[in-house]
Amino acid sequence: MAIPLKYNTGNLAARRASMLLTILGIGVINAVMLSMLALWHGVKTTTVASGSPKDLIVLRESAQTEMSSWVTREAYEIIRTIPGITRDASARPLVSPELVILFKLPRRDSGKGSNVMVRGLTEVGLELRAPKLVEGRPFRPGSSEVIVAKRIRDRFASTSVGDTFHFGATDYRVVGVFDAAGTAFDSEIWADETFLAQSRKRTAYSSVLVRPADAAASKTIVDAIGNDNRLKLLVKTERKYYEEQTTGLFGIIILVGLVTFFMVIAAVLGTMNTMFSAIAGRTRELGTMRALGFKRRAIVMSVVIESALVSLLGGVAGVLLALPVNAISTGTTNFRTFSEIAFNFRVDGAVALTGIVIAVVAGVAGGLLPALSAARMPITKALREV
Repeated sequence: MAIPLKYNTGNLAARRASMLLTILGIGVINAVMLSMLALWHGVKTTTVASGSPKDLIVLRESAQTEMSSWVTREAYEIIRTIPGITRDASARPLVSPELVILFKLPRRDSGKGSNVMVRGLTEVGLELRAPKLVEGRPFRPGSSEVIVAKRIRDRFASTSVGDTFHFGATDYRVVGVFDAAGTAFDSEIWADETFLAQSRKRTAYSSVLVRPADAAASKTIVDAIGNDNRLKLLVKTERKYYEEQTTGLFGIIILVGLVTFFMVIAAVLGTMNTMFSAIAGRTRELGTMRALGFKRRAIVMSVVIESALVSLLGGVAGVLLALPVNAISTGTTNFRTFSEIAFNFRVDGAVALTGIVIAVVAGVAGGLLPALSAARMPITKALREV
């Protein structure tokens, strides 16, 4: 015979003050954990969402990033003749040779320098990337003009429209600001590839972006590049490339893992302490229930359910407390590219559900020991308790 759920809700209502404090405590713990999960979710979403599942990126064999890759101009000319590549209205193959370089620029807040990724693009590259300009105009081919991501403008000095910043022996003039919709491109500056290569004395590209006509054409292109011994290049989807970039964020992974671990332990201990205190005042009551015929497993289940209810409410409170961090913009370093990546904290449905589930599991774990302790107490001893 199971103990009615009304019994558990009645106990919670009878101890409103202590339960509210417990719920608040679990909520604060859960909010800290959710903030860390929101940080990781924001970084991962920003990075992974950057890549197209259809477009192909061509890199040097064994290169892990565009920074460590090079593709010769001869190889680019071979790639653009492969059948199956989409063509634009002018019959040009949609193949974008791109050059990626790091510039060290001063931050607006501290003045300290930080690496920013600068991507050299051709007209075809701009057509493929299709930037959404929110201010200014595109850069002119063959010039030192650049367009910057909105987040770069907000975080780095001399990057507003009309400003000029200096790097190496060249002055670069900002003529536009673009919004990359929360992807990794929001952490980049875009320039004309030809001018950037000349100013930095680069004779090869970092990568080549290819847009296949369809899935069958994609396989044909991958096979053609992989089987051409003249090229010695690696091909993968752009989405897969950016998924692999998340391994360069191991610092955040470790931080989130450690904080989550300790917050779960704190939630378990907090719930356990609460349930031990709650049961201590109901020992005689539980003994009476045993004398009335309720089994030990019913007592255990009742206490665990009560603990889970408290933790569930604490988890919901944690979500509400964590909502203010949602959409906060910040940045970190990707140790694969050694450049800054800007992102937003993301407390979405998946993060909220994860936090609530973890809180409930921690509550069940924290309530199990007090439940077993209450169920194992002899009936005669329990009835004598005051």
